[in-house]
Amino acid sequence: QVQLVESGGGLVRAGGSLTLSCAASGSIFRFNTVGWYRQAPGKQRELVALIASGGTTTYTDSVKGRFTISRDSAKNTVYLQMNSLKPEDTAVYYCWQANNWGQGTQVTVSL
Repeated sequence: QVQLVESGGGLVRAGGSLTLSCAASGSIFRFNTVGWYRQAPGKQRELVALIASGGTTTYTDSVKGRFTISRDSAKNTVYLQMNSLKPEDTAVYYCWQANNWGQGTQVTVSL
């Protein structure tokens, strides 16, 4: 059974930074594509970033140049480094791998 546990969310002012972590048990991240999604109030869940097993990364246009997804295979953990945060980045951020989701971590960006 795969379990994904996110951490690192919080409240930050616009222009600030946060790093989200997704730790996995029951799955080996380096063999799988892992993603970060987010869901803002009243909106559908959307893809933020993906990292493939070979290391290729993909980002939604709104975060390109500001967010970086990375993987630490030794720790079986995927990270999302978020810089230059904007109020519109406010959402619950979820880690995803195959059909598995974490519980989510809240990111709130204030003016």
